[in-house]
Parts: sequence; C-alpha cells; structure tokens
Amino acid sequence: AWTEWDSSWDSDTKNFIGLNRAGRPHNAIFVSFTDPTVPAECLEAAKVTWRRICMKDCDKQAEEQLKKMFESRPIWSRNAVKAHINLHPDKLKLLLPVYAYYMVTGPWRSLWVRLGYDPRKTSEAKKYQMLDFRIRCSTKHGYSLSNIPIKAKRSSLNYSLPNTLNKSASVMALQTQEGPGSSRDPAPVKYQLRESSYIFREGMLPPHRQMFYQLCDLDVESIQKVIEQNSGNEQRCEERDGWCVVGTTDKLRDMISAMIKKVIRAQRPGKDKTGKEEEEEEEENQEDEEEDEEDEFQPSEGSENEMETEILDYV
Repeated sequence: AWTEWDSSWDSDTKNFIGLNRAGRPHNAIFVSFTDPTVPAECLEAAKVTWRRICMKDCDKQAEEQLKKMFESRPIWSRNAVKAHINLHPDKLKLLLPVYAYYMVTGPWRSLWVRLGYDPRKTSEAKKYQMLDFRIRCSTKHGYSLSNIPIKAKRSSLNYSLPNTLNKSASVMALQTQEGPGSSRDPAPVKYQLRESSYIFREGMLPPHRQMFYQLCDLDVESIQKVIEQNSGNEQRCEERDGWCVVGTTDKLRDMISAMIKKVIRAQRPGKDKTGKEEEEEEEENQEDEEEDEEDEFQPSEGSENEMETEILDYV
C-alpha cells in the first residue's frame, strides 16, 4: 500500500522529529517499486491545503505551469521543477503532491510521478529514470578532494536536521508572510535553480559532487546511444536498471566520470604531460588502489541521503 504523510503526527514528546513539525500538512503519497498500483488522485487534504495557501497571482501561475509540465512530461525531479518554476520552496512542497506522487525505490526513486502514471508499465518511461551519480575522488582516478573544483552538496544546500527551528516553517507562517498583495510588497525573490542543477553536458563540471540526473537530461550523444541500445526490444522493468539493459547504470557512471576527469585534468597545472609521464603516474596510483577503494562509487550510494532529505520535508 502507498504511504501517506500528513499532519496527523502525534505531538507527544516521544515524537522527536515531530517536535517542531506538528503543523506541517504536506499530504504527499509515497510509492515503492513493489507496490501493485499507483494513486490516480491526490489526497483531498492536499487540495485543501494548497487552496488555502494559493493566494497570489504568481501562485496560480506556478500551479498552471506545473500542471502543464506534468502533462508534457510525466516524471520530474524536484531540482528540474525548481529550474522551471519560480516558487517559494515551502509552497512547492505543498503544490507537488496535488499533481504527483513520490517514488521511494526503483529506477525512478526520488522522482515525482504524475498521478495515474505507472512507469513500470511502459518502456517509454525509460528516459525518465534516475541516475544517482557521485564523483569518484581518489588518486587512482587522477584527482583528490583537495584539487576538485566542485562543492560538496550538503554545504551548498544549507541543510540541517528537520528538528531544528529553521526547518519549522508552517502553513500558518506562509499565510502570514505572503498574504494578499499590497503596494508595500517587496521586490520578488528568485527561487529558480540553474539548468546545471539537473542537466549534464560533455565539457561541463556538475555544481556538486553528488548529482541526480534523469536519463533524458544527460545531454550527451554517446550516453543517449547507450540508453537507447535496446529501444523497442525492452523485455521487462528491473528494479535496478529499469527498462535499460542490465548494467547500463554502471556504464553511464563510468562514462560521466571519464568526461569529468578529462575536464578536471585540463584545468590542472602540468596538464601538458606526455603520455609516458601519465602512464608512470597511473602505475604509481595503482599502489594506492586498496587504500582508496572506500572512495569508489557503490550502487545507489548517496541516493539515500538525498531521498531521505526530501522525505523528511514531508514528515
């Protein structure tokens, strides 16, 4: 059965996470890969809550925009949505459950899926699958944490555990902060993310060491050829690789890693080494393989943190 999170949490002191969060009804529906069906309708409470908050013209415009986005593309990551819609993050948390449910496991985990759409039943959903990617930082990969010019994701998100005061914004607070417009309204705030927060192209460095890409947003011809290698001949949807050929996710990670490594090496001092010098350096790095093994990308490593962070927003 689907899992629902709403405002019915017990505010008793035993509920550690809920101490500051009893008044945050988000009414999201969470679906696992093994669930037999998917929801066709949102919870009535989700509609009621959004209607109570949707007070400004910009809110109505954002809702209409999100509706059209899910009509044209049935599955979106929250970052992709944020890159298209300029809406306060707390309001987006209330709006998304009106039009989509959240997948917690499988090839579409951590993504928002249009209500009534089941990606396990159509191979067309392959291009919307999620690839969790983490940059491999170790000497045997040619660079370490100290010389990689990319931020760690957590520090840039200003993220903290959900029992702290800065995460306790409620529906009431939103209503107070953003009531009916007036002539004294401050200048509009821009909440939109950059395109690089969800799209990857060859020659670019991702903004964070841990990224979550939908396959259709990997804008590299060679990568798309790998994804499409079995198009038209998909047999079944697997929990790990979805509609892709088994092992595709690992191959894509290797390809992206190689592209990023090439960019980083081009930016490093002494980048004009001869092939022989690079070969000797690689031999030296081999000695460190066992020591650096813990830095290797493990299947689904990193994805749990991102997913749990988003789930906690609805708890």
